Amino acid sequence: MREKAKNAMRLILEAARFEVEEVDEPLDLSAVRDSTCLLVLCSNDRPMIAQFDKTNYSLMIDDQEMTCKKLLFTLEKDPGTENCIQWGVDEFVRYTGEAVLADIVGRELALDLTPSKAKKAAVAAAAEKEEEPSGITLLHFPIKLTEQAAIRAGGIQGTAKLRFIPYFLFHYTSTGEQVYKDRRIPFDADGWGAINAINGIKIDLDGKLVEEKEIPGGAEVCDPHIRKDEASERIVSELIDRLTQKVRIKQEKGDAIFYEEKVLKPDRKNITVDAKQVYIPVWQIRGKKIVEVNAFTGELLSEPMDEGVEVF
Repeated sequence: MREKAKNAMRLILEAARFEVEEVDEPLDLSAVRDSTCLLVLCSNDRPMIAQFDKTNYSLMIDDQEMTCKKLLFTLEKDPGTENCIQWGVDEFVRYTGEAVLADIVGRELALDLTPSKAKKAAVAAAAEKEEEPSGITLLHFPIKLTEQAAIRAGGIQGTAKLRFIPYFLFHYTSTGEQVYKDRRIPFDADGWGAINAINGIKIDLDGKLVEEKEIPGGAEVCDPHIRKDEASERIVSELIDRLTQKVRIKQEKGDAIFYEEKVLKPDRKNITVDAKQVYIPVWQIRGKKIVEVNAFTGELLSEPMDEGVEVF
């Protein structure tokens, strides 16, 4: 079992762009990337784990001494480590699958290399932070992606911040028709959508899942740059353009055949747009670069614009 675990750990670390080598027992692997050095132990033996946890390791590279981090994979429920990074079944299963996916898509795997003691403190601090009410109630889409899940989806290590991006959620309807000679052109349409109230990008969005509730403490609420009436006017104009049809009628006069074209547009008075401002939660991760992940859909967004807003 230890040999299989070691091989899987090698796969994970190589997907995270570490240079991996086997080392002498009782350890299993060493992994180096930039200024980070990891020593890996795969074991369920408590005395061995305790010795590994309390021992300090260092590595000499080009006459420079590097302090090594310690990574433990164990099936023990609570081995009581404080000074090493501890992975159990959940981390092992998650990172093994993500390593395979990272290899397929050619992306570097992001690993959580927080020591057990620091991780416990961070979890406690995060729980305490989440309990603090923000006092701000917004009409927004629910947060379905956790901070750690967003960091993994972003593929980089860094600090994550929850931001609420303003959108105008709209529902449009169009009715009516035009008749030209023997052709009847209907202009019926009904649908939902949303416009980013900062960069003006339009997306498809169903408004049934939006909810009005308090947002988490510490989250940032971004201000809109586009007015509601401007967004509504744009929706009407684009809907008219989409429904406009060019009709070609064939006519014969004697031996001559000619075609007549007519552009038919829906009447603006037959179009209604109901718009309201909502917010979409986005995790912004700042590391070597800035990456943003939609906290509602889990979608990885492209590089932020100069205004610091995502582009779908």
